[in-house]
Amino acid sequence: MIELAANRYGKAAIRLVRVARGPDGDQLRDLTVAIALEGDFAAAHTDGDNSLVIATDTMKNTAYAFAKTQLDGPLEDYGRALAEHFLEAPQVDVATVNIKGHHWRPIDVSGTPAPDAFVRGGEGTRVATITATRAATTVEAGVEDLVVMKTTRSAFSGFPRDEYTTLSETDDRLMATKLTAIWRYGSPGLDYDRVFDGVRTTLLESFADHDSPSVQTSIWIMARAILESHDEVEEVRMVLPNLHHWLVDLRPFGLENDREIYTPTTEPHGLIEATVRRGDG
Repeated sequence: MIELAANRYGKAAIRLVRVARGPDGDQLRDLTVAIALEGDFAAAHTDGDNSLVIATDTMKNTAYAFAKTQLDGPLEDYGRALAEHFLEAPQVDVATVNIKGHHWRPIDVSGTPAPDAFVRGGEGTRVATITATRAATTVEAGVEDLVVMKTTRSAFSGFPRDEYTTLSETDDRLMATKLTAIWRYGSPGLDYDRVFDGVRTTLLESFADHDSPSVQTSIWIMARAILESHDEVEEVRMVLPNLHHWLVDLRPFGLENDREIYTPTTEPHGLIEATVRRGDG
């Protein structure tokens, strides 16, 4: 017997920019939105029956319309409004909305923020994912592509060696990563902007403040700091590619290289992932 298994569909890469005009200057929101639906859509696959299929063009237009009416506050509130709107259709069992918020800041002009001119920020991309069912709504938030570096207090030693191991042990290396951190809130309805700013601050401060015997330990330390400092967060998923920086051999030029000159690489790179959550105890 052949049967249809798990399936979903939606609209991805919906790009929108909202400019909120005000007497003190414009506010700029730049988003990439993805919407996905799961539910009673089997007939569209097996019988060519589209009578229950909400057009993905309708999803795109709804995202635009809700940007006008629902985007005055946090990304999470906008995404929740979208997800719960699509859940109103009886054939939809699960509605998931993923949002990436691209950061812009006003250009500084002689110490004063320009009212209508902006420069794209480079300190990571804020993300939010809202998953709505008729039983509950789950809200996740986080940051992607946050590039950070430790120039000292990072080590890697004590690992097993075999005939293919060439990596030297080190107690003081340069560690760089383009990290992703996604955290799940215990309940919806929070002051999402305030909590996001607090979690991001904890993430960066804990990265800066600890001695790292490995990237794995760094994930544990940073995620644990978030959970200990923010009761709103239930779990933290982290992805840290280890963007290697190798010391350049300057001896052919008669020069000493005491941890000063490196060549950065992006490929191949180590990739370390872990989820840290609150236990039952």
